[in-house]
Amino acid sequence: MVAYQIESDLVGQIRSLYARADDEGRTFIQAALQSTAAIEPTKTELHIKYAPLISPHRSKALAALCEILNQTNTQFPGTELTMRFSAEQRRDL
Repeated sequence: MVAYQIESDLVGQIRSLYARADDEGRTFIQAALQSTAAIEPTKTELHIKYAPLISPHRSKALAALCEILNQTNTQFPGTELTMRFSAEQRRDL
């Protein structure tokens, strides 16, 4: 139930950023959470950098969601590290 509520909250955050949020919002959030990411700790922060998603509009929506999440200044549980999210943009040839 908690995971479903978190997923619902994240879909709500992207509703104005992702045109198909009502139809594909949960699929988008699930894909984003399962995508490849690099994690880099520093003395004060934990950087989570997501790889580009399958399409440019999804990568753009993920980058916007990362900015929203960064505004919460959430600390990684059990530490004093502030989580910082970013998403790379797709570079098609």
